[in-house]
Amino acid sequence: MVVVSFKGKVVLASNNQGKLKEFKALFEPLGITLVPQGELGVPEAEEPFDTFVENALAKARHASKCTGLPAIADDSGLTVNALGGAPGVLSARYATLFGEEKSDQNNNLRLLKELANQSDRSAAYIALLVFVRSEADPCPIIAQGVWKGEIATQAAGSNGFGYDPYFYLPELGCTAAELAPEVKNRQSHRAIALKKLLAELQA
Repeated sequence: MVVVSFKGKVVLASNNQGKLKEFKALFEPLGITLVPQGELGVPEAEEPFDTFVENALAKARHASKCTGLPAIADDSGLTVNALGGAPGVLSARYATLFGEEKSDQNNNLRLLKELANQSDRSAAYIALLVFVRSEADPCPIIAQGVWKGEIATQAAGSNGFGYDPYFYLPELGCTAAELAPEVKNRQSHRAIALKKLLAELQA
């Protein structure tokens, strides 16, 4: 286990306000202040890799290089077993692979088409979080969260975003989009990964 005794300012390699709010509440008790990269003039990083961990690491190192500060980044998406792990790192733009316009609706419709003749509809949301102390940190902290479910044939729920209306959770008897936001934030793939990362930071 890597022991981190760090207090101070950390760059969040994202400008997502919802993510910033969620992360801030958990990191502030540790004496860590998160600052979104946009406030420090950091441009979006390239995400050319085929794995969540490589893309998250690239974003964290990029943010740290531009600011000289420690950085936290995440990369996440949906993996479907019958599709060989797709849409994977391309989850946010899955429809564009088929010449369609990028949108949540098009992504979901394309996913349903690809699964039309599949009996195995098992899937998982994956979240990878990476913490680096510097751009060249040789031993970054990496935490993974996996939220298992299956792809429903019909949408349900109005909360969440992305694939949430079709991401069915058998143990709860509902989709991710039917969960109250506070419940989702306690059980999701990102919540699982964040708990692991926080445990390392507090070790």
